[in-house]
Amino acid sequence: MNASNQLIRIKDVSKLTTLARSTIWAKVANKEFPAPIKLSPAICVWREIEIEQWISNCAHTSGK
Repeated sequence: MNASNQLIRIKDVSKLTTLARSTIWAKVANKEFPAPIKLSPAICVWREIEIEQWISNCAHTSGK
């Protein structure tokens, strides 16, 4: 995967991970997923590189 340091919204996080938005928020609450950066009261973003690393870690642990 070719990750960048770009900031992405939850819609794009959901597409990259194939997780539902509610699942992403549940995993964030349980500290099982990277926490978002809060840009304003209504806007949260993630670093694309952190999401790509999370996906990569999931692939590595599921292959064991």
